[in-house]
Formats: sequence, structure tokens, C-alpha cells
Amino acid sequence: MPSVFYFVIWRGDTISKESRVNHEIRAREVRVIDANGEQVGIMNIRDALRLAGERQLDLVEVAPNATPPVCRIMDYGKHKYEQSKREKVARKKQRVINIKEVRMTPKIDDHDFDVKVRAAERFLKAGDKVKVSVRFRGREIVHADLAQAKLAQLADLLKDIGIVERLPKLEGRQMIAVLAPKPDGTKE
Repeated sequence: MPSVFYFVIWRGDTISKESRVNHEIRAREVRVIDANGEQVGIMNIRDALRLAGERQLDLVEVAPNATPPVCRIMDYGKHKYEQSKREKVARKKQRVINIKEVRMTPKIDDHDFDVKVRAAERFLKAGDKVKVSVRFRGREIVHADLAQAKLAQLADLLKDIGIVERLPKLEGRQMIAVLAPKPDGTKE
């Protein structure tokens, strides 16, 4: 006998980002705040809609979970426009920090090590964090002190542009350290 699964999607308690406006408001009575921010009082929804209509503004539900719900008389289109402008400015000021990874082995040659240092330096100057991992193969794990020395040497070479955010730590078959770019204006 085949099994039958039913999926129920409950949308009763979800809080939407969109506010209910004018005739979408479901409460019978609401606390009304006018366009100046002053309380008008608790009134029937029809009276509140009529009052907003007389002022040629919208009735917007701002606190639906309050008892009674709080509604504000405002120009909803202007409010949404200003809100989108604020969000756009906030997104512009946001800086996304990526984590770039540099891998090496404990027996890395000097020239290869210099290439890894330059790559880490480039990442730090771009404003990204650098995860430096030293991978151990076979019995190399016995020489964890060599890996720690390489990581310390790398951190020392990059001390002008980066700080050690996470000290070298052995995790499984690799040793990991994290370097972060120095905050602006701090040079040693």
C-alpha cells in the first residue's frame, strides 16, 4: 500500500514585510495616530478610514500585534519610496568580507613560500581575510612545529598589512591560521 504524505503550509502567523493598508486592515477597532505623530485615539475602522480619506492619505497598520492594532495616517507611497532609498544607501555602505585561502605544505620551498606570501598580501590589500592552511600528508604530521614556524614566518612578513585573527591550530590533518586586514590608519 503506497504511503501518502500531505504538506500543510501555515501562513497564519507569518509576519510580512508589507504593512496592511486601508481596506486590507482586518481589525474592528484601531488606535489611530495622525500624520503629525499625535494620537487621535481608539476608533472604529470605518471612522479611521474616513478620517484618512478626508486628509487624502492612507491608513497604514504599523503595529498589528498590539491590542488594539496601531494604525498611522500617512502617505504610504512616499513612505515606501523613502524606505527603499534608506535601504539602498545602507546596501551601498555595506562591505562584504570574503575569506580567501592559501594552502601549503610544511616542506614548501622558499620561492613557493614567497609566491604564497604575495598572494596573501594581495588578498589582504583587497580587504579580504586570508585563511592559511598547511596540509600534512602521511607522516608529515609529526613535524607540526615546522608548519607552525612557517605560519609564524608568514604572519611576521605580513604584519604591516594584516593581523593574526586566529592563531595556528591543528585541525585533523591540517594546521589553520586566519589573517585579517588591519583596520584603516593602524600601522606598526
